[in-house]
Amino acid sequence: QVQVAESGGGLVQPGGSLRLSCAASGSGFGIWSMGWHRQAPGKQRELVASINVGGSTDYGDFVKRRFTISRDNAKNTAFLQMNGLKAEDTAVYYCVVYAAPRGQVPMAYWGEGTLVSVSS
Repeated sequence: QVQVAESGGGLVQPGGSLRLSCAASGSGFGIWSMGWHRQAPGKQRELVASINVGGSTDYGDFVKRRFTISRDNAKNTAFLQMNGLKAEDTAVYYCVVYAAPRGQVPMAYWGEGTLVSVSS
């Protein structure tokens, strides 16, 4: 019912910035929350940031006030502004959308991921 597409990843030098976008599309659903997780090579997937329907946000401890999540409800899109990027931020970043049809339990819908590489 829901398709998720991420974009905005790429190669950036340490200290640089990137802005990721996540667009949810489909019909007959309502979005409860959107968020970003990341997975570095050989490591577990971890929460980066999330935002719910009320606008409340949550961030992973490692972000240390460098990342900001926002949303455009009219376009069913979430953004992740990443500043002061470090080499350890290198990972595949996945968008997750929690959505449900009317009267149904919400489910998680995952994007395919976008690669962020931070190196000199």
